[in-house]
Amino acid sequence: MGDYQHHWKDGTPVHLPLGKIVCVGRNYAEHARELNNPVPEEPLLFIKPSTAAVHITRPLVCPKGQGAVHFETELAVLIGRPLTNASASEVERAILGYGLALDLTLRDVQSSLKEKGHPWERAKAFDGACPLSPFVAADQLAKGDLNFTLDIDGQRQQTGDTGDMLNPIVPLIAHMSTQFTLLPGDVVLTGTPKGVGPLVSGQTLSLELEDVLFVETTVV
Repeated sequence: MGDYQHHWKDGTPVHLPLGKIVCVGRNYAEHARELNNPVPEEPLLFIKPSTAAVHITRPLVCPKGQGAVHFETELAVLIGRPLTNASASEVERAILGYGLALDLTLRDVQSSLKEKGHPWERAKAFDGACPLSPFVAADQLAKGDLNFTLDIDGQRQQTGDTGDMLNPIVPLIAHMSTQFTLLPGDVVLTGTPKGVGPLVSGQTLSLELEDVLFVETTVV
């Protein structure tokens, strides 16, 4: 814990510090429905601290005694330039790379927090709550919608297509930048599609982005 460093797909380090991890909840309508949540009228934002980040290829260690830990597979966006009240063109120039992330969630804790109207950080921001993959440079991916998948023990569990997002990537990041400045090294998580569920010891998780990035991890 605490030794996370951004890397490119080829293993070379990205020479930017990890700052905050800015997330959006319920950005896929089907995921909102599977948890019986209303679809928000504007982006539902929350932040994970840098201490939540770990390398996704290391074994996943779940907190004990706090109920179910759910996986939520998400496209991660690496920010390369400062953004404040940014335009769409400024956001596009600031996207340095794309990767994959697991937004790990203490689901029982989150349900209790939601019932009380409390913030989600206790359920979303714990140490190790954001396993991150290496990144692929933005110019190495074709323009247009991006597809990503999660398989668990060889069975397809989640399929995400950015064309299904309620808040597409560029407008979403532009909106985030009106609420707080995004800095080089910050990461944006863009929401999870349907198919989330609990992690179980011994599982193998395989994540893929557009046939250009593949990572695997296990649950201990």
